Amino acid sequence: MIADYAQDITPQSLVTLLEKGSNLLVALPSKKQTIITSLAPEFSLILPPPGTPLVSHFPERDTPVTVVPVTPLSSNPILTPNTPPVWFSGVPFAYGNNPLLVPILNAPAESFAADSGSDSGADAVVEAADKGGEGLWAGSQMGLVAGFQALGGARATWVGGVELFSDEYAQKELPQGVKPGNTQFTSDVAAWTFQESLALRIDNVTHHLVGETGPRETYTINDNVVFTAHISKYNSGKSAWEPYSGITDMQLEFTMLDPHIRTSLPPATGNAGEYSVTFRVPDRHGVFKFIIDYKRKGWTHLQSSTVVPVVPPRHDGYPRFLSAAWPYYIGAISTSIGFVLFSTLWLAGDDREANKKFAKTTKTE
Repeated sequence: MIADYAQDITPQSLVTLLEKGSNLLVALPSKKQTIITSLAPEFSLILPPPGTPLVSHFPERDTPVTVVPVTPLSSNPILTPNTPPVWFSGVPFAYGNNPLLVPILNAPAESFAADSGSDSGADAVVEAADKGGEGLWAGSQMGLVAGFQALGGARATWVGGVELFSDEYAQKELPQGVKPGNTQFTSDVAAWTFQESLALRIDNVTHHLVGETGPRETYTINDNVVFTAHISKYNSGKSAWEPYSGITDMQLEFTMLDPHIRTSLPPATGNAGEYSVTFRVPDRHGVFKFIIDYKRKGWTHLQSSTVVPVVPPRHDGYPRFLSAAWPYYIGAISTSIGFVLFSTLWLAGDDREANKKFAKTTKTE
């Protein structure tokens, strides 16, 4: 591999490309340090001391100890299930505490990093690692191939040895006498890096009241709302996006500063690629958001945010009668009835005695 690069190829320029949406596949030479090596900390990867490749004496084989067969994990969604062991020769690394890292291939449990095949420098490597606070450079906690998915959706893959992609390793038989999985493994890694596999997108989201079809500009507290998202997955064989209903653990948040409602967003029965949920708007008015924030290692991050105001009912939107107010209703009604009865009796009362007194007074005069 060429150790010298053009002046405009620097770790900073590659990070800028990643931020702009470009995908990166970075592979290191097994015996030379390059300027690309300093790119590792940008992905929260920690490299061992220079000149310490991966070494393993197991299984017994007729290759150098720095050429190691490594078995990929079958549970990794990036890789084809049951991929045979792959030949690897290169530099391992340790993982930093970054949730955006996606481990793809880890070192065998019996392997370690050393500066010679005879293990004469193994103690020096351990001592240097301890002084640096990086722990022991040995075992399956070391990584060989790792992915990194930026918040903007771009992907980068870090490979500790470029020989992993060579024709020699793709044709070299394993100690068991079978063909290695380098061809399939590198194809899966490249497809993931350049977003041909495990690539998802949200086509659109809709929301409306139960019984309606169109969205409203505002919703009222305690309304029953239907939220729907349409999601597609990229099919590299057809070079097209297709509806995808394979997500079973996605959630929807209805939030105002903090989530007021967090509920599952399951696939809709009978409609490919559609995910729908019905919920009641909380008894709180303000500016809310429908939020989807789906992040799983290896898969494209799905993020969506839709703003919608929630308002209290209009003056004519409240119920006419409240059960809790019946004592007040009865008091008002009884007072009104009493007033009507009193007025009727007063106006229709017997005034004959008053008329007689008035007549006598008139005659006397």
